[in-house]
Amino acid sequence: MRICSLSYVGMVLLLVSTPAMAQTGPKGEKTKTPALTTAKSLAKETDTQQSQSTEAGGDDLAAIRKSSQEFTKAFDEGDAHAIAALWTEDGDYSDTMGQVFKGRAAIEKEYGDFFAAKKGFRIQITIDSLRLLSPTAAIEDGHAVVTQSPAGTTNTTNTTKYVVVHVKVGEKWLMSTARDTLVETPSTVRELDDMEWLIGSWVAEDYGSRTESVCRWVANKSFVERSYTVKHPDESTTSGIQLIGFNSQGGHIQSWNFSSDGGFAVGVWTRRDRGWSAEISGITGAGISTTAVNVLTRLDNNAYSWQSVSRTAGGISLPDTDEIVIKRTKISH
Repeated sequence: MRICSLSYVGMVLLLVSTPAMAQTGPKGEKTKTPALTTAKSLAKETDTQQSQSTEAGGDDLAAIRKSSQEFTKAFDEGDAHAIAALWTEDGDYSDTMGQVFKGRAAIEKEYGDFFAAKKGFRIQITIDSLRLLSPTAAIEDGHAVVTQSPAGTTNTTNTTKYVVVHVKVGEKWLMSTARDTLVETPSTVRELDDMEWLIGSWVAEDYGSRTESVCRWVANKSFVERSYTVKHPDESTTSGIQLIGFNSQGGHIQSWNFSSDGGFAVGVWTRRDRGWSAEISGITGAGISTTAVNVLTRLDNNAYSWQSVSRTAGGISLPDTDEIVIKRTKISH
């Protein structure tokens, strides 16, 4: 567009300083055609050509984006043959380990081996940049997240950045070269890997009270947020939010609880066989100091037990709670 605008300005400047151009009319008579008419005609032709070029580029970019969707579909279905078909015959793929697979047959075998060894994996692709280099070449930058969803869990496997060079073969856009680079997971996220199975919705019933809770990742998976509501036998309800994260200074998992009565508590978590114990200290909404040790034991992917022991309130010992079983109601994706 800048070229078009500058060309038009140049034509107008010529109009100011140049006499009208002469053309030979019927019977050899000379007629004058205003230079402005010629300038407008040329400008219109240039705009038309640029418009056609833009439309063609848009169609090409749309075709490349469609091939990205086809890749995602083939990956989720574990179809190595369909994935390889998206490359040129002599295309190549370099994985996060730097291994290079040359040609469709090698690429198909690599993906086939991956799908055979790792079932239930899915991919989410985000295109960060896509641009044409020429009418028959384009470059794409983006990132992909690969996840696995076996029974009852949703485990993030890895995140990669990628660069793909596409070429147009006939009327079809194909990948010529693809390069993957692994994105390192922050250490704070890795420390919470054992919490992944908690993600989802849960329910527990105990002596007429019903507790419903939802656990989800927040802040780029740096924390698990657990929101809960307790309905008591008298129909009253209490609610609250718990955040679980890694305290990099203390080197341990830590939780922060905030309840609807204005109370709050902090917990230091320690790994134990099949679960965790958390030493809790807090203050109720009425200003009373409390302490407890909460014990969480994983029974399977869809159930865990919880019990609070060694409890005190205002310095007075309280009896341990009964152990209750909390069951999953819905898997969160």
